[in-house]
Amino acid sequence: MEPEEDNIYENLIEQLRPRLRELIVVEQVLDHIHFIKADQKDQIRQKERTEGNPMAANLLISTVIKKPREPGWFQAFVDALIQAGCGHAADYMQGKLPEPEVEAENDYCVQLIQILSPSLVDMNTAQVCLHCHASKLLTQEDSDIVKAETANRGPKGGARELLRRIVRGRPGWFSEFLNVLRETEHKHLLHQLTGGPPDNDKQDEKLSSLKDEPSGSGTATEESTAGAESCDSPESVDISMTTETQEEAAELYKGENTDSTQLPNSSEPSQPDGTDSEAAAGCPEKADIVLRDYQMEVARPALEGKNIIICLPTGSGKTRVAVYITKKHLDCRRAEGQSGKVVILVNKIPLVEQHYSAEFLPYLKHTYKVERVSGDSQLKISFTEIVKKNDVIICTAQILENYLERSNKGDDEGVHLKDLTLIVIDECHHTQKGGVYNHIMMRYLKQRHKNKRLQKEQKKPVSLPQILGLTASPGVGGATKMDKAEEHILRICANLDASKIMTGNLGEYKKELDKIIVTVEDRKEDPFGDVIKKIMNAIHTHAELSPTCALGSQNYEQWVVQKERTAATEEDQKVRVCAEHLRQYSEGLQLSNTIRMRDAFSFLNKYHEEERKRKTTPDDEDIIQITNTERFLFKLFDENKDELEKLAENPEYENDSLSKLRTTILREFSSRKEGRGIIFTKTRRSAIALSQWVQENPKFADIGVKASHVIGGGDQSVVKPMTAAEQKDVLSKFGNGEVNLLIATTVAEEGLDIPACNFVIRYGLVTNEIAMIQAQGRGRAEDSSYTLVEVKGSGVAEKECVNEYRKTMMHKAIDKIRALPQADYEKKITEYQIQAIMEEKVRMVKKKQKELKNENPSDLKFSCRGCSKNVCSGEDIQIIENMHRVNVSSQFSNLFIRRENTTLQERLLDYETNGFIACKDCGQRWGSMMLYRGIECPCLHVKNFVVASNGKKISKCTKWSELAVKFSAFDYAEHASRVAESSDDDDEEEEEETK
Repeated sequence: MEPEEDNIYENLIEQLRPRLRELIVVEQVLDHIHFIKADQKDQIRQKERTEGNPMAANLLISTVIKKPREPGWFQAFVDALIQAGCGHAADYMQGKLPEPEVEAENDYCVQLIQILSPSLVDMNTAQVCLHCHASKLLTQEDSDIVKAETANRGPKGGARELLRRIVRGRPGWFSEFLNVLRETEHKHLLHQLTGGPPDNDKQDEKLSSLKDEPSGSGTATEESTAGAESCDSPESVDISMTTETQEEAAELYKGENTDSTQLPNSSEPSQPDGTDSEAAAGCPEKADIVLRDYQMEVARPALEGKNIIICLPTGSGKTRVAVYITKKHLDCRRAEGQSGKVVILVNKIPLVEQHYSAEFLPYLKHTYKVERVSGDSQLKISFTEIVKKNDVIICTAQILENYLERSNKGDDEGVHLKDLTLIVIDECHHTQKGGVYNHIMMRYLKQRHKNKRLQKEQKKPVSLPQILGLTASPGVGGATKMDKAEEHILRICANLDASKIMTGNLGEYKKELDKIIVTVEDRKEDPFGDVIKKIMNAIHTHAELSPTCALGSQNYEQWVVQKERTAATEEDQKVRVCAEHLRQYSEGLQLSNTIRMRDAFSFLNKYHEEERKRKTTPDDEDIIQITNTERFLFKLFDENKDELEKLAENPEYENDSLSKLRTTILREFSSRKEGRGIIFTKTRRSAIALSQWVQENPKFADIGVKASHVIGGGDQSVVKPMTAAEQKDVLSKFGNGEVNLLIATTVAEEGLDIPACNFVIRYGLVTNEIAMIQAQGRGRAEDSSYTLVEVKGSGVAEKECVNEYRKTMMHKAIDKIRALPQADYEKKITEYQIQAIMEEKVRMVKKKQKELKNENPSDLKFSCRGCSKNVCSGEDIQIIENMHRVNVSSQFSNLFIRRENTTLQERLLDYETNGFIACKDCGQRWGSMMLYRGIECPCLHVKNFVVASNGKKISKCTKWSELAVKFSAFDYAEHASRVAESSDDDDEEEEEETK
């Protein structure tokens, strides 16, 4: 049985634990303590390296008091503290407690150093270190460590280490430090710490004023502002509005209880040379980040290391808040001697460059290494290396997910979540089922719940990054009732593991848009539309089809698509071809209600030209069959073509929506000194056509309208996509004023920062409340307006009212969630997380079962969608880079013809595509011709075929992923040798011919 005094000592240490964590320097104490085993010391040192001194001190204390204990353990611990230079900690252990007033004064001195630390590091470190050692503020060991830190990380790194060590001294260190600054002629630092001229000894008065205020009060920060603002250091921060800076800096100096404020940790160092902060000294950064009150309020929990969602209106500076949090996060970790690794995730390629160039690089480039990566980048090194070599990486979410999956499969070229310390998720309302954000966060949640089990088993958990979500509108997920709206938002919070969802009162910065809804009248006459409908009815009669919905409506389009699929499966080419043409005429009707009739006619005319071209071969050697139905359809268009073209040029029959849009644009530009606006429209085709309409209209040119369009970069549409470079070029011109009217699809709704935009028009486009809020937020200038112009059949006015109702419901739901007791909130979040994890497990089981049921490739048969000709079996198909399905049969080339692709030329690292392949019999496009590492490979697009599995035709198959079959990997060596042999044979034949 242990002596009673050992229990007293144990209780004393437990009571002093928070204070001792602040004052103990673990590495030095371990060198002088001999009753702890070597393996335990290694564990403590590892803790210090990965989680910082406070956590390591905590483990050291637990190890010291752990039973059984050696006789004399308490005195040995005290002696070790004294020998290690931790005399202040030893005083507490021996009951030599300072008077409360002295302790409070000392605490305020520590806080003052912490508040001003970003500018105090601007010192002559070697000189100050020498004088601090002479004044016994630093021990010899302390001095050696500061010198080593200076050599490794530069003078500022050494200064941070010096400040960390002097604040652990016995009361009185502050006055001694002021004397050191006087002796070393650091007048500007002395001025900041005393609030007066360098020769003014009023620090006692200063401390009295500090003691009168509670920690984090406005007075304390205001007292120190004058000095902080005068500092030109790139690392100085605005003190006047950061009321939580003391807590944040306390973490930086390991002085606070870190149970709540300890930042997540990474096992990977970021910059081994540590020279980046020193490089900043000679090159000032962009002005220091100054947050508004509401921005600082929403940032506070994140500065404490908590996972949160920041929900602020578009244009209120969410990204700037994220930059501030990123910088403070990295500053804290660097001050702790730990590496920081921040990844900013976005969901659109243009946002990568925007966040990099406009926000993160200007504020961080002189202190940290910042890089951006997107699918559009031509990387010289792998993403894994980019993560290793940089502190801040801005990338599209899919890239991170790809490399997380690589690491999951044991690939060396992967990235682990534990490698990161902070993930910022832009437009985080997309963190829902099926989205790439959610795939990343599902990995996070699984590990988080595994960590709970590991902690129960007293095993070391895997470190996870802090999560920061940014959104203007989480939405309500289609909810019609408040409880469902709350559930939707709570699920997003759960998916992001958010401890809180933060909103702010913008006060004077709140913008109220002038909102206008413009209604339109039906055409009195629509002869252009009547001719199109006459053609469509003739096709209905020919194909014996009887639609039950209005021609050109959304329901009609769905009906036509279904008819085409059914006919293709049943090999009814008459109905299939008619359905294809009906779909084009239906779109022509829709276009005539949205854009000019001439643009609708141009669309239909171009379609028929392309169809005719499909029926001819490039060299005219092969004859492509034309069916009676196709002849009927071509003749039908030819018979009505002249009439359509003539009607399209008559402005009398133009749709009223275009007239109202013209009036709106003219009003916006003529009523402003400098107008700059965005028109959102539904389709790529309408965006391009509206841009041409504005450019060709002299009335717009007279008032200085300069229009351009920006559309998406995906290849899902038949309209040629925009490359990221093209998008960037247009947005750049819009930003500098070369373009002042942007016509855009929804690609510009989210995230794109266009500060000078002062009006937004949604032209016949309303989706959900999130899109409405995002679009309204594009108008960021003062006196911005928001106009909704109706288009026939769109129902936009009614949908907008519904969205306004949902927006109100969303804000009420967020308020109710924020009002929940934290325990109730966390319980709901945990329930939703467990549910999400279980659903993911079920999904993975089903996926594995599906993989187990993989069909044999030989069971699949592919026939041409255009003529039902048998093309190949699954045995003839191999897969390149787990993505491209190519036909490797030597006979396949006899079945297709090649056409040039004039609209799309894609060049990637190992392959390129610049031509189509099409059926030799009917001209149906089958796919593209790839050049893969010098070998031509016909790449198939499954949507162009009818697929049969074991003799049963699959009615809908538009993606390869819908087929439960695993194709063999492309054997490059085999095909390369086959090509070489073929080339040799050709050479021999040529030689024979020349003999």
